[in-house]
Amino acid sequence: MGHDTAVSNVVLVTVDSLRADAVAPYDADRQTPVIDSLADRGTVFERAFATGNWTPFSFPSILSSRPVFTDTGRIGVEESPTLAETVSDADVSTGGFNAANGFLTTHWGYDDGFDEFDSFVATVGSSVYSRYLATHPTVEAWLQLAASPVRRVGSWLRGETDDRPFLDTSRLFDVEHAARSFVEETSSPFFLWVHYMDAHTPYAPAPRYIREVSDTRVGTHRMLLAHTRTGLGRDVSDRTLADLRTLYQASVRQVDASIGRLLETLSTNDLADETAVVLAGDHGEEFQEHGHLAHYPKLYDELIRVPLVVDVPGSEGGRVSGQVGLDAIPPTVTDLLDVDAPSAWTGETLVPSVVGDESPADRPVVSVTVRDGAVTTQPIPRSPADGTLIVSARTRDWTYLENAATDERELYYRPDDPTQQTNLATDPSPEQRDVIESLAPIVADHASAIRDGGSETSDDEDDEDVGEDLEARLSALGYR
Repeated sequence: MGHDTAVSNVVLVTVDSLRADAVAPYDADRQTPVIDSLADRGTVFERAFATGNWTPFSFPSILSSRPVFTDTGRIGVEESPTLAETVSDADVSTGGFNAANGFLTTHWGYDDGFDEFDSFVATVGSSVYSRYLATHPTVEAWLQLAASPVRRVGSWLRGETDDRPFLDTSRLFDVEHAARSFVEETSSPFFLWVHYMDAHTPYAPAPRYIREVSDTRVGTHRMLLAHTRTGLGRDVSDRTLADLRTLYQASVRQVDASIGRLLETLSTNDLADETAVVLAGDHGEEFQEHGHLAHYPKLYDELIRVPLVVDVPGSEGGRVSGQVGLDAIPPTVTDLLDVDAPSAWTGETLVPSVVGDESPADRPVVSVTVRDGAVTTQPIPRSPADGTLIVSARTRDWTYLENAATDERELYYRPDDPTQQTNLATDPSPEQRDVIESLAPIVADHASAIRDGGSETSDDEDDEDVGEDLEARLSALGYR
């Protein structure tokens, strides 16, 4: 600590399913002007990696700088020292607003330390069906998307504009309004966390953003057709894949615009010069780079490489090439707010890289997933016992993966193979063998820590029988 940043407040913006190359700082062809301006002022971490392929696997790092499973053997942060608790104990006001992701709710401990918290998950009924919808926002979104033609006609008859998202499940305006109200009503110092869901499948952005990112018209019919064919597991044509990418990018632009309105609120309230902004994706999104769509249990770059931008007023900014994990976010926020970080946190502050020219610690970033049988098996595993543990370790140029059950190994050299298609572990050269021997112990230690973390836990109420009727309904919707 001890960096003179003159920061009173920190806003952390996380975007579900946001891959790095979906935003302009990482791909100049993208239409994300707000994030681009944030990056121009701030520091872009070119090699930022999530610690898991799913929200519940990644967020223990983002909000408590702890690896998933290692504290309780389950997802969530109930027994971890969270970022909000840490800064709240230092008399920092805290607000957390999350766009109805059921895995970021009070049930999993994500409200801990927040003075104001709303996950915008509708009141959950007592039925198994209601409980399932609460933790599976994709399902509710599918139901709404199926009904969207009727809703769009209603909007047209009422004379409403095309600014609004197709889906209420994105909760974009609810979250944005809550965040802006918090900024207007809260005295410094404060910590604000906002989580957007618009870039999560199914992608259903407002029509104006489809026009903004593409010269292709993707109306309601094409949108439904693209998602239905994908959801039912049919072969995806080049046109359908292009439509899905367009819808995804338009959804990202929709979030970008909302972030812009949040930043305007900081300026309007004369807070911009004393508020640091941190932007990150919680994981990426696949568009058939490895045979699937969305974010199934894999650890390749399309799912693990995410944007990370830190804008500190008064700092010069720039680009940092050293690899960093998202567990660096909590200690970075506490450093900016001049609060001591708990010793249990695994990440290290990035402030020296943002306000100075210090490189991040050159430590491999470890990520995990759990795969149960078929890759597309759902629901999301909630403990390591729900499937086979797969662990990866990334350095600046290398990605190493290991299946903890079969000892199957994969090694990729990303400068020559950015989409990780050629497994070098099958016949490694001496140099490649050295890389494997350096990373394999790190992966093994992490797998052991996860096994130790879950050794004293047992099945609890998290494991619920969904029932045959709902399973059939979900399968018909393409959610498998």
